[in-house]
Amino acid sequence: MPPTKTAGPSTTPSNASNDGRRSIQSVEVGFPLLKALVDAARPLTLRDLSAAAGMTSAKAHPYLVSFIRVGVVQQDAATGHYELGPFALQMGLVSLQRLDPVRVALPELTQLQADIGHTVGVAVLGSHGPTMIHITEASYPVHVNMRKGTVMSMLHTATGLVFAAWLPPKVAEHYIAREEGDNAVIATLPVQRKSSPAHLDTVLADVRVHGMARALGNPLPGVDALSVPVFDHTGAIVLALTALGPAGLFDAAWDGAIAKPLLACAQEISRKLGYRG
Repeated sequence: MPPTKTAGPSTTPSNASNDGRRSIQSVEVGFPLLKALVDAARPLTLRDLSAAAGMTSAKAHPYLVSFIRVGVVQQDAATGHYELGPFALQMGLVSLQRLDPVRVALPELTQLQADIGHTVGVAVLGSHGPTMIHITEASYPVHVNMRKGTVMSMLHTATGLVFAAWLPPKVAEHYIAREEGDNAVIATLPVQRKSSPAHLDTVLADVRVHGMARALGNPLPGVDALSVPVFDHTGAIVLALTALGPAGLFDAAWDGAIAKPLLACAQEISRKLGYRG
């Protein structure tokens, strides 16, 4: 019999992304195994891993051997379970360190504004509280005293309530106390209504249940707003996305035509920042 020839790696472009460039098909075939480990976020048996990747155990095993050799997968000697290896973790950390939440958010924000047609903004936690750093205006005029650099009230705006709900409690308390003594912030609020701790706890619990905060005519009469959190890979809130508009035009329902795309946008940005919640 003639000697059996060992096939080298295929360079056929993947059907999933055939852009005309040469690629190593075997790398793309084995990739679902890595994705399955990422999605599972826990060690898996060969059987479960191969099933999640949509291939047989016999097909998956050679790929796993190669992945182990280069450090992107490791196998527990006692249980035989597979999980991401040290090099995969190093790659993930380097990628996360390079991520800028605002840079990741802006393209998504532009598309969101086009979809909903209302003003949308991005806020970060500044030294004095939640601070607007980018605003994409609606096509129609909205008479709102909000621009880049505006510090938003922690308790009297949807943006602030989002930060109050998801910041560590001690951090939130610090900013709330700071706001109460900050005349510049107080001057922007038409009416000061100091909430009791019990009432505030109820409000913030409701925000967490809905996954977003809502402000109806507060602090500006006739202007409604919805705001949602964006999380990074550690689960910490890093941004708030806020949509606002006139009460007669703005759908402020928790599951309405603005809330759904707003929440989906925040979730997509969080996913790109490595959030797995």
